Amino acid sequence: MTLEVSIQARAPIPLAVDFSVGKDELLALVGPSGAGKTTVLRVIAGLHLPDEGRVSVGRAAWLDRATGLALPTHRRRIGMVFQSYALFPHLTAAENLMLAMDRPDPAKARQLLDLVHLQGFADRKPSQLSGGQQQRVAVARALAREPAVLLLDEPFSAVDRAQREGLQAELLTLRDRLAMPVVLVTHDLNEAQLLSDRMLVLDHGHMVRIGTTAEVMADPVALRSLGVREAAALLPARITGEVQDGLTRLETATGPIYLAGVTGPAGSMVRVRIMAHEVILSRARPTGLSAQNILPAVITSLQEGDGPAVMVHLAIGPDAVLARITRRSVAELGLAPGQTVHVILKSMAVARDHIAAGTGLSA
Repeated sequence: MTLEVSIQARAPIPLAVDFSVGKDELLALVGPSGAGKTTVLRVIAGLHLPDEGRVSVGRAAWLDRATGLALPTHRRRIGMVFQSYALFPHLTAAENLMLAMDRPDPAKARQLLDLVHLQGFADRKPSQLSGGQQQRVAVARALAREPAVLLLDEPFSAVDRAQREGLQAELLTLRDRLAMPVVLVTHDLNEAQLLSDRMLVLDHGHMVRIGTTAEVMADPVALRSLGVREAAALLPARITGEVQDGLTRLETATGPIYLAGVTGPAGSMVRVRIMAHEVILSRARPTGLSAQNILPAVITSLQEGDGPAVMVHLAIGPDAVLARITRRSVAELGLAPGQTVHVILKSMAVARDHIAAGTGLSA
């Protein structure tokens, strides 16, 4: 079932959005503080009534201001995960889950806890769980409602980086089993890019851009309110093995790269977030460099922004990478679409949390 959202509001901020989220799709709502991201989530959940608009899932309407329909939250099939865990401290993990069920079922609660890798934690209270474990309980509780839509409001911002990476990886795994639209609100563009299929950029309550994650993260105009230095692409790669100096060799569509902090069995796939401003281009294959990662690529397009920079779109086999360089460099190198160049990337320029589990190489 597809989630359809079309809303206009004057308060708490002026807001005008119109979008849909398909079955098995994750849409990330991103934008600066005060852009209206959480307000959109609250409208979907029935926690805020807009001046005009409609919210529906499949054939079921949850909100229709034209007819006066506004289902209360408890009648909407939503699962919601908040930034704060919002667990009842006097109840066990299983009891927190059963509160969300139409009919409390201890066996189902344990199955859901198993699903989020909390086997054996059913009888523990929140005070006996780590922050990451509490957030796993919160995710399981959202799923206990058998929702038609899953809403995530900054779900991993309250945990440290290591736990956040683990939770993000688990959400990616869960997505394969969730036959529902998922809407994620986050300030973390790395998280948004690694998890989402599409992104919606909000600024002062208005839609700046909506599109595939790759399209939005390559668009300087869309990223203006977020910081153009966030422009990045996800490069699929296959782990081939560990080398002796602590770097892991990964195979891309046009050659190997060597990165630190990559974990996983040989043969497994990852997606590497390559920041556009970290990429250097060369017309000829360079020698005598400290950078170990040099990949042949083809320029597909060049996109000028308002300032001195140009976004160069590159094809690495069937995959894409971005390079943000100066207009002067473009002119001096004589860069144009169709040319073969070499992408140069320092191994230490890729942060550990910019690497996530992925599927096979693009076809």
